[in-house]
Amino acid sequence: MKAGYTAAGATRRRTFLRLGLGTATLAGTAALLPWAHIGALARDMDNFIKGPPVPDIGPTQLSERVWMIYSPDGFPTPENLGMMCNVTFVLSSQGVVILDSGASLQIGEMAIRQIRKLTDKPVIAIFNSHYHGDHWLGNQAYVEAFGNDMPIYAHPESKARIEGFEGNSWRTLMEKWTNQSTVGTMIVPPNRTVQHGAEFSFGDTTLRVHHYGVAHTPGDICVEVVEDRLTHVGDVAMDRRIANMDDGKYLGTFAFYDALEKNASSTVWVPGHGHPGGDVLRWNRELFEGIYRNCEAAFKAGKGMAAAREMVLADPRVASRAADTKGFDNNIGKYVSLAYLEAEENNF
Repeated sequence: MKAGYTAAGATRRRTFLRLGLGTATLAGTAALLPWAHIGALARDMDNFIKGPPVPDIGPTQLSERVWMIYSPDGFPTPENLGMMCNVTFVLSSQGVVILDSGASLQIGEMAIRQIRKLTDKPVIAIFNSHYHGDHWLGNQAYVEAFGNDMPIYAHPESKARIEGFEGNSWRTLMEKWTNQSTVGTMIVPPNRTVQHGAEFSFGDTTLRVHHYGVAHTPGDICVEVVEDRLTHVGDVAMDRRIANMDDGKYLGTFAFYDALEKNASSTVWVPGHGHPGGDVLRWNRELFEGIYRNCEAAFKAGKGMAAAREMVLADPRVASRAADTKGFDNNIGKYVSLAYLEAEENNF
């Protein structure tokens, strides 16, 4: 925890935020408080505009060039301070390339501390896999540390969404879900766009971009580290967690997997959530097939969504994964509903 950061101070900071007060009105507000609180308020001024630091998580080496800061949690909470998404980075001969920057300024700062344990080379580029905030809200930390001209790459759809409603919505939601622990995080959108097939050379390291239509979102990119036979897949696939499909398509996801397996010569798939490995795409494919194909069969047989849910839960591809999949019980109903509506659309 940051020096001087106290529970009482956090409570006062959140109170000011709920009241809509900014630093300009802080002095006037202090004048209204009992004298006993003024000294404590002054000590907490730094935390008033910035949440607490995220505890260090040591990086794990995945391949010759690639390291990952693993997030054990799949969802943001006040306790984990928003640390819900893996931060992956590539150590090239020219510098460090970030593959998804995390969910807050504080997480980005923590990642920089870990990178400094491995190299003194600068961060020279960031790739944001899509527009969900847990994958790009950390951009700010790298820009502040390494310069405003930091290249930040994303698919055009993701760049537009972050610059629009999605950007501010995700920043606000992360503050809400973490009880304001991510306060101080600002929206730093991508400043470059990339298309499928784009290649980047960073000295001894080649990165290749893959995009095959709508999967998790309309703007997913996967980044292949060619020399290491490893591909960062973002949220196109996850390990022991169901990928949010509110913005995605099941059939699009299957097609995306087919294309990745054909065109990315990789033995390791690195998800945004969960552990990397060679089995990540297969694990997700079977789970999603168990959900979608049963909903499709139910619709074609004239059965309703309730019957489709029963069929999904009875399918071994789904039932075998229920116990160790984060958020399964709370979310399976939504995923069945989305699959059924997609099946209806595809078979109408």
